[in-house]
Amino acid sequence: MGAKSGKAPGVRAGDNKRDHSTPRLVPRASRLASVVFQTPWGWMGVSETMKGINAVVLPKASRQAVLSELGSPSAESLEGRTSPRLREAQAQLIGYLAGMRRSFDLPLDLSRGTSFQQKVWRTLRSISYGRLRSYQWVAIRVGGSQYARAVGNAVGANPMPIVIPCHRIVAQDMSLGGFSCGLPTKRKLLTLEGTLAELR
Repeated sequence: MGAKSGKAPGVRAGDNKRDHSTPRLVPRASRLASVVFQTPWGWMGVSETMKGINAVVLPKASRQAVLSELGSPSAESLEGRTSPRLREAQAQLIGYLAGMRRSFDLPLDLSRGTSFQQKVWRTLRSISYGRLRSYQWVAIRVGGSQYARAVGNAVGANPMPIVIPCHRIVAQDMSLGGFSCGLPTKRKLLTLEGTLAELR
């Protein structure tokens, strides 16, 4: 044991860069700041890294519930740390919920997803406001219809709902399908976009 720990300082300089620092530091250090704000639909939250927006929390009943999902210990820790990019994300989301915005122009950091998840999320971003697509439609675009189940898992893991519009994905038979943030919210979003009536 002693010999191993004696080696560690010498090994750290070369090894850490290759091995440990990337997986360990990226999740923690990459999250720079978050903002929690109120909308007519409830409290929402957004967080960012140096690369871009990396999480969106859909409307919840309380500020604390949003903070908890963002992994922020308290509201105080967020005071005075809102960047221009977070303010822009907040403004765009509020505009969308008010029916005044149909697309998002924000830099996104998708690095928390696997390469397959990132491919699915990019495909979701190509689905326009007011359009519905099936899991199979997405699967065909990311490798083949046999990936429909994997696509469903990737859609469910989407860290930025609304901005990456997973609510526009429905079942092949035009039934509502699933939604990680709850079907009532999905219905509300599709009602806002005028597409709920297209479903069975």
